[in-house]
Amino acid sequence: MKNSKKLNVLVVALMMIFLGSCETWLDVNENPNNPTDAPITGLLTNTILETTLNVQRAGNITSPYVQHLASPNPASSTDIMEPLDFSGTWGSFYSVMSDLTDLMDKAERLDANHYLAAGQTLMALNLGMVVDMWGSAPYSEGFRFTTVTPKYDSDQELYTEIIALLDQAISNFNKTSAVTIRADDFIYGGNIPKWIRFANSLKARYLIHTPGYDRGVLLAAVAAGFQNNGDDAKMDFFSQRFNPWAQVAINNQNLLLGGWISSQFIEALDGTSYPIFDPRLPLMVGTTATGDFVGVPNGAGRGNAPERGARSTLIPEQYYTRRLGPVLIMTFAELKFIEAEANLGANKAGAYQAYLDGIRAHMQMLGVTPGDVQNYLDHPSVGMGVDAFTVNDIFKEKWIATFLHPETWNDARRFDYAYKDMTIPDNINPDLGGQFIRRLQYPDSEISRNGKNVPSVGLLDRIWWDK
Repeated sequence: MKNSKKLNVLVVALMMIFLGSCETWLDVNENPNNPTDAPITGLLTNTILETTLNVQRAGNITSPYVQHLASPNPASSTDIMEPLDFSGTWGSFYSVMSDLTDLMDKAERLDANHYLAAGQTLMALNLGMVVDMWGSAPYSEGFRFTTVTPKYDSDQELYTEIIALLDQAISNFNKTSAVTIRADDFIYGGNIPKWIRFANSLKARYLIHTPGYDRGVLLAAVAAGFQNNGDDAKMDFFSQRFNPWAQVAINNQNLLLGGWISSQFIEALDGTSYPIFDPRLPLMVGTTATGDFVGVPNGAGRGNAPERGARSTLIPEQYYTRRLGPVLIMTFAELKFIEAEANLGANKAGAYQAYLDGIRAHMQMLGVTPGDVQNYLDHPSVGMGVDAFTVNDIFKEKWIATFLHPETWNDARRFDYAYKDMTIPDNINPDLGGQFIRRLQYPDSEISRNGKNVPSVGLLDRIWWDK
């Protein structure tokens, strides 16, 4: 946001009035209600809102790929992984990253170190989502407007920048700040220790993607990261603008179809794929008109089922779909699963405990009763013990705990989509040769504007960390 309002310049003719030897110039008046520069508080508020919306936008794209959601229509482009144009989402990422550049520039001029750190944290998050979905992208020449055709930095180089931004953010949060973050912070309300934990948790997220990461560095970030569910990075919405997942559920009730649940997700929680009913299921999705949980097979559509009541969908006012509820940016539960994965080879007992803690944290976040939490953890298919515990168990539970979140697609690709009973969608895009999608197509808007720099890639070409 170069300016939230464009300045209307009033040109006043300068008149020289010669009265003897006197010379008078008329003043040029500025309207104080029409600012030429956005205040730093407004920049932070806007960039937090738009970043949160970007998390949801990305999750909306990727949820069918990981079989959280499915289309009610057969051979829907999202389900069958056809190349799609996400110019709008790409534009949203670059708009907020431009705003964040302004925020960081202004923060440096004002010696507002905490605003600078928040901007660096949010920049790392947005850039990370761009790289994880598209790969190489404009960044080093992307926001200073020295060229209208910025070069593409490699995805591996950008990952180095993401970690550097987070390290800089942690350092700047630990400095004094000439300007204090307060109510303009929709995530933590100016609680800087929580911001520090958030930046460290994000660092752990991006390190776990990175081949050959330093385990000690990653676990240090985990230790300095979220300590409980109260540290979750999330933004609650407001009456003027509903949680976008709530809007999907409301729209579905009004026959604007969306938010239908994949059979894969239902069967993973209802006792079909695993020998226990997961008490989170009724807190996450709705039932059919007869009180059952029935999903839609990805790519196949709902078949002869009527539009309402015969399949499970997102429904209003559950945890993920409360009108004034949160969109989750990163959670303590996710961090515990990162810790479990990082520890698995060297400290299996520690990995197992982090895995159990991750399940417990997610269940508590949703409001599962303590008795149901313990019964689930005690079941031998979940609490299998250290010796029988494998990486498959981590990825299965993390796949549930990151419901509707774009991070799930990163895990799915790192795990090579090896979730139990996850199958290729019906009517799969034939160009994929029976394989799962590995990246997004670059948007048409970018090809038309900056085509000479856009990499030539296909949907099966892998992001650098997905080798």
